[in-house]
Amino acid sequence: MPLDAPLSRRTVLKGGAVTAAALTFGGLTSEAARAAVAETARSGVFGFGVASGDPTATELLLWTRVTPTPESLPGSRRGPAVPVRWEVAADEAFTRIVRSGNVVADVSRDHTVKVVVNRLTPYTRWFYRFTCAGETSPVGRTQTAPDEPGQTHALRMAFVSCSNWTGGYFTAYRGIAARDDLDFVLHLGDYLYEYGNAPRVAGVAGSGDRYGPNALIGVRDHEPVHEMVTLEDYRIRHALYKTDPDLQRAHQQHPWIVIFDDHEITNDAYDFGAENHERDDDPATPYTEPGKPDGIKPEGDFLFRRAKAFQAYLEWMPIREPAMWQPHASKGRQFFRRFSFGDLAELSVIDTRQNRSEQVPGTVDGALNPALTDPRRHLPEPPQLDWLTKGIRTGRTAWHLVGNQTVFARVFAVPRPGTVPGSVFNTDQWDGYQADQRAVLEAMAAAERTDPVVLTGDIHSSWANDLPRDFDGYRGDGNSVGVEFVCPSVTSNGFKEAVGSAAAATATTAAFQGANPWVRYLEGIGHGFVVLDVTPERVQADFWFIRSNGDKGLAVDPRLDPQATVGYETSFATVKGSRKVSGPTAELGPRSDSPRTV
Repeated sequence: MPLDAPLSRRTVLKGGAVTAAALTFGGLTSEAARAAVAETARSGVFGFGVASGDPTATELLLWTRVTPTPESLPGSRRGPAVPVRWEVAADEAFTRIVRSGNVVADVSRDHTVKVVVNRLTPYTRWFYRFTCAGETSPVGRTQTAPDEPGQTHALRMAFVSCSNWTGGYFTAYRGIAARDDLDFVLHLGDYLYEYGNAPRVAGVAGSGDRYGPNALIGVRDHEPVHEMVTLEDYRIRHALYKTDPDLQRAHQQHPWIVIFDDHEITNDAYDFGAENHERDDDPATPYTEPGKPDGIKPEGDFLFRRAKAFQAYLEWMPIREPAMWQPHASKGRQFFRRFSFGDLAELSVIDTRQNRSEQVPGTVDGALNPALTDPRRHLPEPPQLDWLTKGIRTGRTAWHLVGNQTVFARVFAVPRPGTVPGSVFNTDQWDGYQADQRAVLEAMAAAERTDPVVLTGDIHSSWANDLPRDFDGYRGDGNSVGVEFVCPSVTSNGFKEAVGSAAAATATTAAFQGANPWVRYLEGIGHGFVVLDVTPERVQADFWFIRSNGDKGLAVDPRLDPQATVGYETSFATVKGSRKVSGPTAELGPRSDSPRTV
């Protein structure tokens, strides 16, 4: 997507270049590049922390990665199979253990382990830990879902996306970890990025693929140093991200619900390829990589690469697996799933990368591309689209939340000389698949009891959108059938980085709002997260941005400051029955109730 690629692959991002001397990497060999991961692994059996995920009323998934011997490094395929003990308790001191058991960690899963713990009490806080090879893990805190018939509990989550290691420090995760009022964290994709460390050289095509501020070169580099392609690469990259103390703490403090976007595989992925993938059997394409001869980029078969990316993702992320290892009604594995929160809300988490049709240009020969409206082209595959639209149309809860990767609302391009009237901004979004977009809008319009709210990441900026059934006829109060809230990135480049300054970013976002009046709020400077609070009367989104000495990015880049903090920015809401955005409104107060302790 336009705000989401290194300069050597996208012309829209205009950051500074570096000199050719920077390409030496200071002797950063592939062996040295694994040093941070190896150091974390050897710091203790549980150096990569603990996590929990996919909470239901009575079940929780627990995750960790063990390093039983010094040679058992991530991606190494080395080390013995070892037993791992797990325990769940009602108190942090573990004087009241309620569930326990054993599982084996071995090289087949890169020494990661998962446990699904059942027969738990709904809406209750729990503590968990693992033991292995004489060591005990950090204690994780988690909770079951507020999902009880006949009872309406509070529901509050944080949602995030786009956390690029080379883009900056993970201050947003530190802010999430510090909160005590969240039921879970929803991560909407681009949890990690595939790019390497080679900086771009001004005027040298294909000279590098690093993505993020040049000030962090040599300070916060990817491992392995090259673009991840193999299973070993993906495993090492996942391990690298799990070394971050702020990310570790956010996993330790809250259960997560996760879904991938493209960068967990490679940029702009679709069903049989990606923008950032070059096959060995493609026609010869000039490619230059430091230290390698010019030629074809050796990335092999895309589906093989994607399978390895999925394997590492399922190993290293706190996501349930049994159903996902079974083929669903369409091609591939079933990652989409639904969570219930009593009569208050349902959350449908969708997968829009595995089976999407290849992206197409928005215009052809000076006219709108008819492929954009072709019903044979899909974003979610037909069985998933049917599942989603039926869930919205027949929903009986007050709210139907949709965890979604790319912007759902129509976003027309800003009119300029030569622009084809009606052109859309980005065909990697739902605008590139308008038959599917229309099907979801019609399902929203047909929903009688539930109000739809789409939660989106990907575009590295903050939005609050009405969702008109008829974009051409929208007048601000007539035909919106739902709303969409979009979170900023954790670190990945946004509008400010794309256009070069805060002033230019503000002018750009204002122009987008002028061309798209249903975009009620758009901010392209801040990085951070959104806290979403759900009550029977309304859904409210509080936007939180990272700040360095109080500056959210107007004058300085807070992503570069390891001591940055998070601060509240603004709030928007949707009132039950209105199906449109209202606000800005006041910041959220305390929860109406809290999880049980037993």
